[in-house]
Formats: sequence, C-alpha cells, structure tokens
Amino acid sequence: MRAFAELLDRLSLTGSRNAKLTLVRDYLAATPDPDRGWALAALTGELVFHAAKPAFIRKAVEERMDPILFRWSYDYVGDLAETVALVWPQRPGANREPELAEVVEALRSASRAEVQRLIEAWLDALEPTSRWALLKLMTGELRVGFSARLAKQAAADLGPVPVSEVEEVWHALHPPYEDLFAWLEGRSDRPSPTSPGRFRPVMLAQAIDEAVDFGKLDPADYAAEWKWDGIRVQAVSEAGTRRLYTRTGDDISRTFPDVLESLNYEGVLDGELLVVRDGRVAPFADLQQRLNRKSVDAKLMGAYPAAIRAYDLLADGAEDVRPLPFAERRKRLEAFVARLGSARIDLSPLQPFETWGELADLRATPPPGDPEIAEGLMLKRWDSIYEAGRPKGPWFKWKRDPFLIDAVLMYAQRGHGKRSSYYSDYTFGVWCEGPDGGRMLTPVGKAYFGFTDEELLQLDKFVRDNTVERFGPVRAVRAEPHAGLVLEVAFEGLQRSTRHKSGVAMRFPRISRIRWDKPPGEADELATLERMLEKLEAR
Repeated sequence: MRAFAELLDRLSLTGSRNAKLTLVRDYLAATPDPDRGWALAALTGELVFHAAKPAFIRKAVEERMDPILFRWSYDYVGDLAETVALVWPQRPGANREPELAEVVEALRSASRAEVQRLIEAWLDALEPTSRWALLKLMTGELRVGFSARLAKQAAADLGPVPVSEVEEVWHALHPPYEDLFAWLEGRSDRPSPTSPGRFRPVMLAQAIDEAVDFGKLDPADYAAEWKWDGIRVQAVSEAGTRRLYTRTGDDISRTFPDVLESLNYEGVLDGELLVVRDGRVAPFADLQQRLNRKSVDAKLMGAYPAAIRAYDLLADGAEDVRPLPFAERRKRLEAFVARLGSARIDLSPLQPFETWGELADLRATPPPGDPEIAEGLMLKRWDSIYEAGRPKGPWFKWKRDPFLIDAVLMYAQRGHGKRSSYYSDYTFGVWCEGPDGGRMLTPVGKAYFGFTDEELLQLDKFVRDNTVERFGPVRAVRAEPHAGLVLEVAFEGLQRSTRHKSGVAMRFPRISRIRWDKPPGEADELATLERMLEKLEAR
C-alpha cells in the first residue's frame, strides 16, 4: 500500500505530463502482480467499490474524535481524504500495513456492515500519506491530474508498444490485468481484441491555428461538417451484442435503451449523441437530463428522445474499415445509414466549401433553425485513415469564438486536492434591477479554471482580504459598484433555465481575464445576457 501511496503523492505534486508518465511507468515496472494491476485499474477509473461510501468514512472518524472539531477541520482543509488522514486518532496494537491487493479484494467482497470495521483497522495501521491514498482509492476520487489514457500510455511504454494497441484490447481485459502485463513483458501473446461488442479506440482532432495552419493546408484536401454539441459515442452492434460507448470507452448502454434498440445492424458507427425532436436538435441541456443516470423510464425517454448523428463508419458488417481513407468510409457510411432507415440514426451532412474564406463565413453562421447546437466545424482529410489517438494533420476542430461578458465575483469556495488550501471555485454575477428599483447582483455562473497558478494566488488573496461573510468552505466577498473584482468570463453557449435565479445558464464558463482595471459598477447587466439569448433563439 505504501508504494501506491507514494505514487499518488508524487503524482499530485508533479505538474509535468512527461514526469507523471515516467512515475507511473517506473511504478508498473517495479511493482509485482497483482498490486500494479489494481493500481492501473484505479488510475483508469476501473475500480468501483459499491459498499464503500464517504458516509462510512465520516462516521468512522466522528466516533474517534469530537464531531464538531472534525467538521471544522474538514471545512478548513476542504478535502475529506486529506482531513481524515491528518486527524485520525490511532489506537495502539494495530496490525501490519495491508498490501494494495489485500485492500482491493477485501473491499470488493465486503458488505456495507463490514466496511466501517475495515476502514478503522486499516487507518490504524497506516501512516498519514497511506491513509490519504486508501481513502482516495475507496471513494474513487484520486484527483492526481493523470488521465486514463495517460495510464494506458504508461503501460504501453513497458512493451514498448503503441498505446493504440493497448486501447484496442482494453475492453477484453479485466483487473488486475495479469494477461496485459504478460504480453507487454514478452511472456505471452497479445490478448485477443476480437470479442463482439468491444470498444474501438477513437480518433481525435487537433484545434486549428488559423494564423498558421490555413497557410499550409489546401482546402481541396478536406471535408467539412458541423461539430455537434452533444457527446461523442460509438454505437456497436456485433453478433447480437449491442453497446453504446462514450469517447473514453465508458459503457452507457443502460442509460439509453431507446438508442440501443435502434442498432439493427452489424457494424460500428462513430457519431454524436443528441436529443432530437421533430428532426431538430435540442440544446445540450436537454441531453444532460439523460446523462449519468442509472436507469431511465418511458416518461424521461419521451421527454428527451435521444438519437445518433453518424459521421464515421468503423466496421461494416464483419469488415474493419478503419484502414480505408475517409472518402471511402464516407461513401459506405451514407449507404449504411440509408439502409437502416431509422428515425434515431441520421447522417451528419458535409458542408461544401472551396476556400478558407468561405469556410470562415460558414463557421460564423450556425445551422438554420438549430440555435447553439453546433460548436464549430470539423475538418477531415479525404485520404485520412481512422487512426487512434490525436495524429497531427488529418483532423482539425475549428470551434466558434466564445461569448464574453464582464461579471463581478460574488462567492468563492475552497478547491479539492492540490487546491484544497485555496479559494479556487468562483461564483460570479451581473447587475439587474432589485425589488426596490435599485441595482443588485444576480449569480449567473460558476468557474474554476481558465487562470494561471500565479493568478490563482492573486485571486485567493483577494478573497481572503475582501471576505464579508462565511458559510463553511464558502466565502462571500465584497461586491459593490465601487468595490469588488470584475472577471471577464468566456462561455460556449447560453440557454434559459428555471433552476437558476437569473433565468439563464452558461455552457462551459471559464475565467478569461481578471479585470483589475475595471470597477464592478461597469460590469455587464443581466439584460446583456438576455439580448444574447434572444439573438440565439431567433436563429
């Protein structure tokens, strides 16, 4: 357990991607089975302990120390695992430190009644860093800045083999991955990737640099289509097995049984999952009503009917067509979708253009009748094969310019993990008319990224120096026409919302700039957002 704890601790304190990759690769090379397999499962999000809930952790610590003191400590630190690791009152006579595999195997089979006893025994036996790692493992919130794909890259480096080969077989593997490591270390053959219904590693696009890339590229080499504002999915139907995966390989089939029922084919489609009513794409907020649910009922499916807008074909029947050029795959996709004749699966239309100027004009004009359902454009080379990862050159994404407003900082909350000591989550508002006819601020969004580490220190100091009220880990800051802080906020879209007091909700808000130079009284009005919304709805 201690080696895994040291790995997580070093990852949380390391900023460089390559340095993180080296840390994990070296850990996997030096750690025996099955511990390294369980560590890889934790880093890729494949470990879930249904019986281990944060409530059991809080109950355990509150039985060992004064509950009020613990809550004060938790409010100050801002992270449950870190707080418990620091304040846990050990009892003498603890057993030896458990191995990682021992912890995982016990939690996978433990009942809810047994979990608290296990937590207490392990916390008594571990030192603070290992306690922190144990609790992070239990709750599934590692928060060490290391993605699942980077973990697979670290494993692939043991081979060494391309990470796409690991991703190709990943869904045929199970933790603790002894067969994967045996292959990577040359002790056995590659695991078979041919199980029906498996996930294929996706091809990703690069963001285009208008000033550089357009001067190097020939528009005749590329096809263009809208970048739809849904979630990317892979719809697999093979030998009677039907699956719906996200771009990261998460199986969401249970959440979308209506879509799964429409996969009446043999093959694999790549496309965008959207809510579509009467042939029109609904805003992303409608799709959010269907996401992350364990089950759905007929009422929800009727209110938010999901569909797939297909834009690539990965398998046609039993044939893997990924090695074919995009032009050929597109022809086969058109024929494939036409044969289906399904109301839930349509084709993402190509957008004709001859010059980059024409494409720029197209980008500035979203699809008619469908406000804010296109984030921008996708460019795909006609001769590009379907290559896993993010190869340079074949595919580009050209997102529309974000919306910008000036808003006033109203509240700040402590972050998590490395940010648990800083006020890094910011609620901001704009001016509106108050009940007495005067001006007042109304919250319109919350953001926790877009600023540098240096700017975070400046924002944190402003919050501490200008706090007017406290609510646990949240602080209200001074926000008046002549005293406060203006934030330039960028966001991708806007929609009406009955859940927000302001009546509007932003899509992907982030801090674009800190306007130290601007008095709060000159920040934007709610009427500005309402006019933006009216223009979007009129398209």
